[in-house]
Amino acid sequence: MNDNNQNKQPATKTDHDSPWKKALEKYFKEFLQLLFTDIHDKIDWTKGHSFLDKELQQITADAQVGRRYADQLIKVYAKDGSEEWVLIHVEVQGSTDKAFAERMLTYWSRIKDRHKMKVLSLAVLADTNRNYQPDTFNFHHWGLKLLFSYPVAKLIDWEADWQSLETSDNVFAHIVMAQIKAKRVKDSELLLSSKLGLIRTLYERGYSREQVVELFNIIDWMIKLPAPLEMQFKSLVDQIQEEKKMPYINTFDRLAMQHGRQEGRQEGLEKGLVKGLEKGRQEAEERALQEKLASARQLLLLGVLSKEQIAEVLNLPLEKVTQLASE
Repeated sequence: MNDNNQNKQPATKTDHDSPWKKALEKYFKEFLQLLFTDIHDKIDWTKGHSFLDKELQQITADAQVGRRYADQLIKVYAKDGSEEWVLIHVEVQGSTDKAFAERMLTYWSRIKDRHKMKVLSLAVLADTNRNYQPDTFNFHHWGLKLLFSYPVAKLIDWEADWQSLETSDNVFAHIVMAQIKAKRVKDSELLLSSKLGLIRTLYERGYSREQVVELFNIIDWMIKLPAPLEMQFKSLVDQIQEEKKMPYINTFDRLAMQHGRQEGRQEGLEKGLVKGLEKGRQEAEERALQEKLASARQLLLLGVLSKEQIAEVLNLPLEKVTQLASE
């Protein structure tokens, strides 16, 4: 199969949970401002906010709620001075889930029952089925009625107003665009173009170095490319950085870290990152050696330099060049 055909293959399946968790931790205020404006405006942001991972783990440890999603439980303070707990439930699977609304109720009721706090549940839907709008759990049996409704942000609804995302001053708009592209674009070359466009924008918005790196990592994590296009993406990012004179991203370390994330799923993230970095360096050294050997073969065929001269020019051991000459 040639490279062109390979590039037409769909991009590899992406795990969106981790980048969403990272995005919410970094940009929670901006997340609410963009997707749940009314709720954002009710919060006193001067008092800060905190993530309640321990409390969420307590209610999900024994709850039979199926697969875990990118859930977050955050404590905020309302402008009236009251303490509020906000449950953010991010639905990231591509297909519909009939149990989603009931799971939202399960989470909400368990948190409220265990901690006796006011709890607000929010859902973000990143699927591509426009008819899938699970914003209510409705139970009716033998005269008992239960209606549980919660605010929902359907990301693909932003496709009709894409320009507002592109021109938004809210950094979370980049993450929403990345998620939509990751779900919508199936052609790998178009996905490369879309991803590169999002990255270029980061360098043109006047963001700080830290923001560019954070958003780059989230987008890079969210939008995965097939292996044949990864090196091309690396090269194009390097070109953008050179053009903008903003060398913020070490693309070699990025590839090694990306490999480390994959290893981390089996061996633990920290160990996987270290192993991935080392493997990436070894692979780069091996490629450099093979390129030198190929050049040495050409020079030997031309006969313009001695073995000793070739070894010196290419910084190769003389025995390697001698071995090539005898092959």
